[in-house]
Amino acid sequence: MTENSEVWTGKASRYDQARPTPPPVLLDLLTQQIRLPHPALVVDLGSGTGLSTAIWGERVQHVTGIEPNADMRQEAIRKAADHPFAARIEYREGVAHKTGLPDECADIVTAAQSFHWMEPTATLAEVARILRPGGLFTTYDYDSPPAITWEIDQLAQEAGLRLVQLIRERGLAQIINIWPKDRHLERMRESGHFRFTREVALHAIEHGDAARFLEMMRSNAFSQQFQFTDAESGFDRLHSAALQAFGSEPIPWYVSYRVRIGIK
Repeated sequence: MTENSEVWTGKASRYDQARPTPPPVLLDLLTQQIRLPHPALVVDLGSGTGLSTAIWGERVQHVTGIEPNADMRQEAIRKAADHPFAARIEYREGVAHKTGLPDECADIVTAAQSFHWMEPTATLAEVARILRPGGLFTTYDYDSPPAITWEIDQLAQEAGLRLVQLIRERGLAQIINIWPKDRHLERMRESGHFRFTREVALHAIEHGDAARFLEMMRSNAFSQQFQFTDAESGFDRLHSAALQAFGSEPIPWYVSYRVRIGIK
């Protein structure tokens, strides 16, 4: 079993440049849910390179990102130095089920594109411990690929399915431990830690060229851990189609987010 966080070692800068940034409307939604426009403390679990952490800078008194991977954490710290609200942003080494934070300290706890990496029972217990009564937990993910053109979408889906097939054929499924995203809300409900849960859909627009799109599609756990060739995975076809479709010209990406909310 590979330690989940090790998958991203050496990939931090490329990951940060390719992946989407959560939209401001997400913060509006979450803070309105608990009638707290400016939370005292937000804790971001599995904060990675800080894409989901630094966005809170101008909205909170303090935001703490918890990230076990040193490369990802150092990239986040490097970027935070130039943030206009750098004094409010902090990154700590740690794991989601053992944050080291005080009891009932956080107004909001988030897990952005990361909860599937976390053992859910221990993580949700830790979330409940550090959330104040009435506080909010959210785990949110964006659909991949973003909607760009149906042809690109189809090839990306085919490449993703081919990766899964290769992993099964070669008996590699136990090397990386991932909990399915489609059960996030169910696990939250079953945990007994939340008085209310629901799922909300949000949409955002980003812009990117073929290079960014292809890097985003490569920056997944399977591609990072298992060195399949592009021909094996079907990525060669996706690469050619993306270059032909939009090349170096940034075009709109329509990014859909699935936001699961739990109120303690």
